[in-house]
Amino acid sequence: MSSSSLNSFYARFGKRVLDTALAAGALVAFSPALILVGLAVRAKHGRPVLLRQQRTGLGGRPFILNKFRTMTDERDANGTLLPDEQRITELGRFLRETSLDELPELFNVVRGEMSLVGPRPLLHHYMQYYSASQHRRHWVRPGITGWAAVNGRNTTTWERRFELDEWYIEHVAFKTDVEILLRTFGTVFSRQKVNPNGVTTMPEFRGNDLPSRGA
Repeated sequence: MSSSSLNSFYARFGKRVLDTALAAGALVAFSPALILVGLAVRAKHGRPVLLRQQRTGLGGRPFILNKFRTMTDERDANGTLLPDEQRITELGRFLRETSLDELPELFNVVRGEMSLVGPRPLLHHYMQYYSASQHRRHWVRPGITGWAAVNGRNTTTWERRFELDEWYIEHVAFKTDVEILLRTFGTVFSRQKVNPNGVTTMPEFRGNDLPSRGA
């Protein structure tokens, strides 16, 4: 581990204390929203209310990320799931645009699996495709928001997103995290840059030799 920013008092101790305090407070403050959104998802999408996916966390260790479901489980006559653009609902689009689908991740933060700010946690099976440099994103806890999220969100290429994640690794600091959190509110309230060109779900990352876009 060579980034000096990760050896600072804030990165080693302060960041986790701040995460726990803010996430716990947010869970209390947003508890009515959590309940209302959960009920709306249950009524519109059925069970389960939460989408649970294996993502990669600190040190490359897998964990289960929780989000509110934004799509139904509708299938064709052969039992195959319909395309994402046919399964996402108006409620789901609203939850994604406002990032309300991310609220359950506050529990991940309290448990120590995530941070409020950090590289977004990606699907665990992507691990096989990362370059040595890209693996550096696992030197810190993944975040609900991050430097890449406020610099293009899902409209940037995979290459650019990894570059932004690596920039963050080199600049972990209280000031940086505050800036990212403040910019996140602006990005969410603008309800822009959720997906490029109206694509419902981003293409998967399949390696550095493919011109895939962010997810």
